[in-house]
Amino acid sequence: MNKQQRLVVLIAILASFVSFLDGSIITVALPSISKDLGGGLALQQWVVDSYLITLGSLILVAGSVSDLFGRKNVIKAGLIGFGVTSILCALAPNGSLLIIARALQGIAGALLVPSSLALIISTFTGRQQGKAIGTWTAWTGVAFIVGPLAGGILVDIASWQWIFLLNVLPIGVTLWLLSKLGPEERQKRDAALDVRGACTGAIGLGATVFALIEQGHYGWSHPLIYGTFLSGLALLAYFLRYEKHSTNPMLPLSLFQARNFSVGNIATVAIYAGLSVATFLITIFVQQYGNYSALTAGLMLMPPTLLMLLLSSRIGEMSAQYGPRFFMTVGPFVAALGFLSMIRVDESVNYWTQLFPGIFLFGLGLAIT
Repeated sequence: MNKQQRLVVLIAILASFVSFLDGSIITVALPSISKDLGGGLALQQWVVDSYLITLGSLILVAGSVSDLFGRKNVIKAGLIGFGVTSILCALAPNGSLLIIARALQGIAGALLVPSSLALIISTFTGRQQGKAIGTWTAWTGVAFIVGPLAGGILVDIASWQWIFLLNVLPIGVTLWLLSKLGPEERQKRDAALDVRGACTGAIGLGATVFALIEQGHYGWSHPLIYGTFLSGLALLAYFLRYEKHSTNPMLPLSLFQARNFSVGNIATVAIYAGLSVATFLITIFVQQYGNYSALTAGLMLMPPTLLMLLLSSRIGEMSAQYGPRFFMTVGPFVAALGFLSMIRVDESVNYWTQLFPGIFLFGLGLAIT
């Protein structure tokens, strides 16, 4: 890599890292947030999901925004927006405002991830591209794991507000590095934004998740729950129908006719769903049932971090050389074995015998995938 290419990789890693970090760092702070702001388990779920809903539903349309306004400009806007909303999260006086700030934070995060990856793809080719993407993937994946550790330290020595203020420093560094990057690439003025698709996708997803979370409080027989659930499903069905016939869809369904694309996405959904659920459940379980501190809960998830740092770049290079099929097949099976080994966990919460083997295997499978 030359100097400019190293700068591109560093900017892409930092820009997307803060977005993924905020999706994971929150987990160990949830009991502390609930203690201060009330709201119980529902608040804890919404603090996580309000961010993920806007991030996940807008990340596709953000790719078109990047084409229209330029990757460098969009990354800059996303970083500034993420910094402002992080401060709003830290200053939130109640649960409702925190949830709103988290949703806004997800919108800013959606601008960062596709633009960061697009920056790498436009800079590298061939095996170098595979290695660069592997390095980027390793660090963004590490954000999911290192988040609970960093969050645990901040919650134990300070307060949960600091997990959001932590973003300010890397955002400032990334903005400075961005100013050192070469001239902006040519923008695609003919790019179109799929506004209807973005709105129906986000609202449909939000309504469905709302029903799944709040049904524990109201019950499925409540009109608010089954009404929003059915409305959400209807909107998601309309979203798919609209994307199929739209001239400029943010989700071109024809892409899924390519087997490698379909299988790759299914594997990615499965492995990161497992990662998200695992970090959420493990960190809350060990604190509430095992009486572990937030810091200790974060330390428990360090093995996957180390494995990804050691292996992901090399596996990315091997994937470019030999093809990804073997790695995409073996990785999820190894990760699944890790989860299966955790069925022995009980209220005694013995880390070394009940959790560590499974966490290690899952980290190995994640790095391979």
